Amino acid sequence: MAETSSPPPSGAMPPEATRVLVVAALSLFVTSLFMRSVDPVIPQIAAAFQMDVRTVALLSTAYALPYALAQPLLGSLGDTVGKVIVLKVSLVTSAIAAFLGAFAPDYSVLFASRAIVGVVSGGLFPIAMALAGDLVPVHRRQIAFGRLLAAAMLGNVLGSPLAGVIADTVGWRGVFAVVASLAVVAYVAVEIGLRGLALDRRTRFEMATVVGGFRAVLRNPLAKFCFSAVFLEGAFLLGLFPFVALLLAARGEDRAVIAGVVLAGFAVGGFLYSGSVSLLLGRIGERGMMILGGLLMACGVVVVSAGFAWQVEVATFVVLGLGFYSLHGVIQVYVTELAPSARGLAMALHGSAFFFGQAVGPVLYRYGFEHLGVTAATWVGAAVLLGVGVMCAAKLRRPAKT
Repeated sequence: MAETSSPPPSGAMPPEATRVLVVAALSLFVTSLFMRSVDPVIPQIAAAFQMDVRTVALLSTAYALPYALAQPLLGSLGDTVGKVIVLKVSLVTSAIAAFLGAFAPDYSVLFASRAIVGVVSGGLFPIAMALAGDLVPVHRRQIAFGRLLAAAMLGNVLGSPLAGVIADTVGWRGVFAVVASLAVVAYVAVEIGLRGLALDRRTRFEMATVVGGFRAVLRNPLAKFCFSAVFLEGAFLLGLFPFVALLLAARGEDRAVIAGVVLAGFAVGGFLYSGSVSLLLGRIGERGMMILGGLLMACGVVVVSAGFAWQVEVATFVVLGLGFYSLHGVIQVYVTELAPSARGLAMALHGSAFFFGQAVGPVLYRYGFEHLGVTAATWVGAAVLLGVGVMCAAKLRRPAKT
């Protein structure tokens, strides 16, 4: 019999879902490399261009702010002209821009290349997640998202220490060349892996369609809680990451590879989440996961300010990763249901809010470190993150079934 006459059993993935999830996972792996590979080498870039390291740390903002601004447009394009097309164009442009960064003659060119990568990376993470949302039933979506996040976490685990190793051996330019090459590999995988699958329901790109999508998403009362929560996560947790190498150097540890290992601890915590998400859901439920996430993030940020040895910092970032994904993973599931007819746009707005937070975060922490000191600034961040977990647990609820 044809496959269409034998639907998958209840609770099983549709037959084409696994194939799409593998390709989406590779795209997310590359995205996470773009996101985190620069953080460990910021001191080297500053030395190469003879600039203040705190200014060079704003390369994180150069990536995050354009990413945030481009999200709504790319999400709308994904819902209209096609998610797969947006995914392909984003990967090609990311590769070109990253190669440009590898050969940048000065900081301004490097900054521009990082901004370009930020713009087009907006077509990677949310589009990959939206494709999964289109194919995976809602009752299995959090587990599927956990697997996709595991791919992103692998990029984080390998990205930061790999960037440190490359920078310590051949220099920071090699980091950009490697991630550009991997973007090319991901593009080839998309071309081959998604060939023959009818994944997109394309329509004409019209402003009325875009406006209707925005209205559908923002009409949901949960949208303001989802988007504000991820903005604050990005600002007060991820906004701290560009300063990790600087904080370690202030304690006498200036090896880029060590900064990379510390940052990789965050992704290890994400792996712990991915492997335990089913157990956590069964034991403490979504509300418990949201409160636990906020509490672990707050405690971890407080420990970062204490200035322990780098080995303790690794363990701290594992805790931060577990806490972040415990909260963030629940929020993502709610985002996919804000407006199913505009799921690509909903995920794009989610990513936009998150990366606006990451763009603002380094600026806030830089100001806080200079005017309040490291301890006070991080304690403020910890208080905000705890509040985010409590707010989400109180406000995010599934609609009652009638």
